[in-house]
Amino acid sequence: MAEDLLDVRHEPKLRAYALLGEAFEHTMGDIADPVTAMATISALVHHGFGFLWTGFYRVVGPALLRVGPYQGTLGCLEISFGRGVCGTAAAGRRTVIVPDVREFPGHITCDARSRSEIVVPVFDRAGELQAVFDIDSERVNSFDAEDEAGLQKIMGWFERAP
Repeated sequence: MAEDLLDVRHEPKLRAYALLGEAFEHTMGDIADPVTAMATISALVHHGFGFLWTGFYRVVGPALLRVGPYQGTLGCLEISFGRGVCGTAAAGRRTVIVPDVREFPGHITCDARSRSEIVVPVFDRAGELQAVFDIDSERVNSFDAEDEAGLQKIMGWFERAP
């Protein structure tokens, strides 16, 4: 299966996300398991772009996120809503793009090499927040509106999943 991982670093971003989305949908087929989907997305996006850390924090309580499937170094195990970039995205139910994490008040440093970050909320069919998808990059200004649009489209699978 590893030979199926796409390297999309040299593609325009919107095309790269479209290719990863297609690969994800093809790989998942008729499997509707959200944890399997999280693991698959994490692997495809992480290896596709070569990011530092790529993964999910799942909602496990009224205001608590717990690390889920991911690729990269150890992640923080739990994050409260409103704390750090992931907690801010969860509390606001919106995507948060941080061009330079050193300038984000309350940034949680899980890996000192992280310089920029994007966190996208993940909703289920009922519109409930299920998780957030977090990507850390070693470069400043790695993420923009094209990343947001591409990732939100991929995360739409969770709203459509049976």
